[in-house]
Amino acid sequence: MKRFTFAAAALLVGMSLSAQLRFGNAPERNNTMSDLERNLQKLVMAGVMINNFYVDSVDSKKLAEDAINGILSKLDPHSAYTNASDTKKFTEPLEGSFEGIGVQFNILEDTLLVIQPVPKGPSEKVGILAGDRIVSVADTTIAGVKMSREEIMHRLRGPKGTVAKLGVVRSGIKDTLQFNVVRDKIPVNSVDAAYMVTPTIGLVRFNNFGQTTHKEVVDAIAKLQKEGMKDLIIDIQQNSGGFLQAAAEIASEFLPKGDMIVYTKGRSVPSQEFRSRGGGCFLEGRVVVLIDEYSASAAEILSGAIQDQDRGIVVGRRSFGKGLVQRPFDMPDGSMIRLTTARYYTPSGRSIQKPYEKGKGLDYAKDVINRYNKGELTNADSIHFPDSLRYQTLRKGRTVYGGGGIMPDYFVPLDTMRYAKCYRELSAKSIIINTNLRYIDKNRKKLSKAYPTFQQFKDNFQVPQEVINDIFAEGEKQNIRPKDEEERQKAIDNIQLIVKGLVARDLWDMSEYFAIIYQDDDVVKKAVELLQTE
Repeated sequence: MKRFTFAAAALLVGMSLSAQLRFGNAPERNNTMSDLERNLQKLVMAGVMINNFYVDSVDSKKLAEDAINGILSKLDPHSAYTNASDTKKFTEPLEGSFEGIGVQFNILEDTLLVIQPVPKGPSEKVGILAGDRIVSVADTTIAGVKMSREEIMHRLRGPKGTVAKLGVVRSGIKDTLQFNVVRDKIPVNSVDAAYMVTPTIGLVRFNNFGQTTHKEVVDAIAKLQKEGMKDLIIDIQQNSGGFLQAAAEIASEFLPKGDMIVYTKGRSVPSQEFRSRGGGCFLEGRVVVLIDEYSASAAEILSGAIQDQDRGIVVGRRSFGKGLVQRPFDMPDGSMIRLTTARYYTPSGRSIQKPYEKGKGLDYAKDVINRYNKGELTNADSIHFPDSLRYQTLRKGRTVYGGGGIMPDYFVPLDTMRYAKCYRELSAKSIIINTNLRYIDKNRKKLSKAYPTFQQFKDNFQVPQEVINDIFAEGEKQNIRPKDEEERQKAIDNIQLIVKGLVARDLWDMSEYFAIIYQDDDVVKKAVELLQTE
């Protein structure tokens, strides 16, 4: 994606105006100025006035950033400005890597607990193990000092080739161990899970559309094909999108050469068509795409293309409805403006973008809550479309709907009764995850020995009653308790599933986590049912 860097043209105007304003003189009107130039001049004049004459001192940088944010907020819900720090946080997950020591970790009792070192990463290479506690970085104590997660991450990360001196406490060893870890590029994976749901049905879940997502998805499909996969579930629930090009590349793995994937239209940029390049890795097997109300942007491009081209079916709930193309413009100080330049349209001509009113960003942000309150997430009968929003798929002529977002072929309601209130509170207070961390920390070796394979674990592991008791006991300390025996039993069912999944994650990885918790997922169950019956 191309980016453009701007010189601070407005600053030059401001410099020429500053002296005049300082002495109370306004510049003469220039009749040859364009409307844009005159209005920019007015904006700069306002900034200089505030800087020179306002009763209190002002932060000129914040003033400029607030002005930019104010302007963009009046355009559309997705044009946005980010400062240099936030820009880095925004782009890093999509770039596919960062530089650091390479560990998955959690904070338990104010101490960094290593969940897993990244395979073949710098920490694994020097011998750091799952269950280790990192207590110091560069001779600075990070354990027991209430240091924020962000500050700890800042200390662990650093340029490739630099050394992180770590103090590590390991179970069974009295002295603190010292490790010098040479920082390196650490992959940020898009694919959360890739596993076989049945002997012939595979599932691939990914969380964004970044620079490495296409390759990760292709590799995941190839792995599952070797394991016997004939049909595929693509899980892009809660996938907020990413690069348009990544969506087009992934869609090409499923569509014949020349099939339309998406097209864009804008005022000042040329319209573009994105078509399948052909030669994909999964052109024959059946496909089901899972979406929900948080599937957005590139996720909607992929699901819309597969639906419109009748390549597969879409299951779940209407997607978010983000169909505006943002082009990133880099600023000299590392900040960025992501400006809407076009709209996405699916192959059948549907606009992905849901309706919005300019300047009403708060109303737009509440859309999912409003959909829930209106019953759209729980009852298909609450969703109605006028005839003007009916479209036809390109091969079979099936009716699909526009109006914002992708409407699934098969609706699966949000199960609002699935989680007991008590369970939600225990989860929100991190009581469940922290109890699990203590359990896995004490029993990692025993569990690894008892369950050498994931299949053995999946078939035989039961969450110990003591873990459940510990969770409820900790909840009691924080005034969290079930209202009756029915709610308690429901909470126990929820706890058993999530703790088993968390233990699987800590012993193996995220694929095993989802393989556990998706056993009781209504959307996945519906996808499997459709693939086994149609």
